[in-house]
Formats: sequence, C-alpha cells, structure tokens
Amino acid sequence: MSERKALNKYYPPDFDPTEIPKLRLPKERQYVVRLMAPFNMRCRTCGEYIYKGKKFNARKETLQNESYLGLPIFRFYIKCPRCLAGITFKTDPQNTDYAMEHGATRNFQAQKLLEEEEKRMQKEREEEELNNPMKVLENRTKDSKLEMEILENLQELKELNQRQANVDFEAMLQQHKEVEEKQRRKEQEEDEQEMKAMLEQAQSRRLLGDSDSDEEQAKRCPNPTTQTKPMDIPQEDPQRRRLRMESWECSVGKLSTRAQLAGLVARRKEKAHSALDKGMGTHGITASTSSLPAPPAATSLLGLLGAYSDSD
Repeated sequence: MSERKALNKYYPPDFDPTEIPKLRLPKERQYVVRLMAPFNMRCRTCGEYIYKGKKFNARKETLQNESYLGLPIFRFYIKCPRCLAGITFKTDPQNTDYAMEHGATRNFQAQKLLEEEEKRMQKEREEEELNNPMKVLENRTKDSKLEMEILENLQELKELNQRQANVDFEAMLQQHKEVEEKQRRKEQEEDEQEMKAMLEQAQSRRLLGDSDSDEEQAKRCPNPTTQTKPMDIPQEDPQRRRLRMESWECSVGKLSTRAQLAGLVARRKEKAHSALDKGMGTHGITASTSSLPAPPAATSLLGLLGAYSDSD
C-alpha cells in the first residue's frame, strides 16, 4: 500500500527528457478552478445577493496586455446561482484587492470610496501648495482654526465629564425607582376604587331587584296573616268568587234569592180547637189563599203543587 502512494517514480538510465513532445497550448487558455467569492456582490440581471465566501466553479485566465510591476493579472468567470448570468472580476495587485468588471455590483464599498476620495484630495492639495505659496498660508490658517475648535470641544467634554462625575447615579436610579413605585401604587389604588364602585353599583342593582320582587309578592298577598298553612282548609278568594258568580250569571242567569223563594212556600197554620176557630179558620184560609201573591211566570210546577197542598 505504501508503494502505491509513493511520489518517487522510476526513471531508466537511458531516459532523455528532451525527447518528450511539448504540448503547444494557447497562451489565453482557461482553467477550471474552485474559488470563493472575494467580496459581497449583487447580480444586475436578477438582483440576487451573493455573499462573501460562496463557492463557485470558476474559469480562470491570464490577461496578456495588463500587468502590475511584472505581476500577472488574472480574470475569473462565474455564474449567478439564480439566473446563471455571467459575472467577471479580476485581481488588483496595486490595492491588494479584487476589482469588479461585469455582471454585478460590489456591496459595502463606501469606505473604500471614501479612502480613495481622501487620497485624491490630499494629492490635489499637495500639488497646489507646490505652485502657490499663498495657498500654503491659507491651508495653515484653516488647519490652526480647525485645531483650536477641536481643542475647545475637548475642553467642553472634559468639563461635562467632571460635572457628571459629581452626580450620584445610584441616588438617581433610586429616585427613579421610587417614582415608578408611587405611580404603580397610584394606579393600583385607582383600580381598587373602580372595582369597589362597580361592586357597589352591582349590589345596589341587586337590592333594587329584590325590593321590586318583594313589592310584587306583597301585591299578590297583601295580608301576610291570611296566608294559609299547609294543613288549613283552602278557602276561595272573595274577589275571585264574585268574578266567577258574575260570569255565571251572564252565561246562565241570576239565581233567585230568598225573598223571591219565600212567595213559593206557605207556612202550615195550627188547627183551631173551637168551632169558632174552625169557621174563622176556613174563612181565613180562603182569605189567605186569596191574599197569596201571584206566582211569577218563571215558577216551576213543583212550587205550585207545594203551595196548593199547604192551602188544603
């Protein structure tokens, strides 16, 4: 197994390396390499974000007409993982970085642009100072004013820090906690008062409802002493009885009272022992019979028979 993995190869004694044929490959040939995205970029075709460190199977080529101090510059071709659009970027040995060429835009490049702008302004200022001595004086006065403003700002910050150094932050926090506690207690008391008011209102409503029910019950039973006991004989309400009688009279007719029935019944008189009494008795009977009131038209046959039998 170790012989299979050995790097040393056997060369025979008569080996001549000049006899090996050389491959004539083009100078602008491309190689397939595995690399990671050197910076964050965004595809211009679909807007897909490609983060730094994403791996690609890229094609690599060497630029023939560009170099920096004899160092070759390489170009890489990748494809967008979403829309498969072509993206190219190349090496930048002057700035030890990579430069975007086509297919995408580089993100988070504001700091780099700011540094480049500062370098450009510094270079222009140096060129102006070389040709114009008055410009040098103006720049020095501007720098001195800027330095004095910076010193004043620093002094103000120091004074502010000294003022804050005398402040007891623990006491401030404690005071803030006390204020919060008071506010919380006040809110709790307000909630309790509101709950009490609601309970009192509900209790008053319940009492009003109970009083209304008691009044209705009292109306139904005005005299509580007349309420029947479970073992008493039930008696009919006189008002209900009167109403029932009126309805009966309307449907059937009014019942005859005792005064009307008195004319239908005659009392049997005692017999007189004497003859005079007999003679007068017959006369009285006839008179009594003649003096009997006329029976009403609505009298029954049974009442008439009773009256005649009494007269005999």
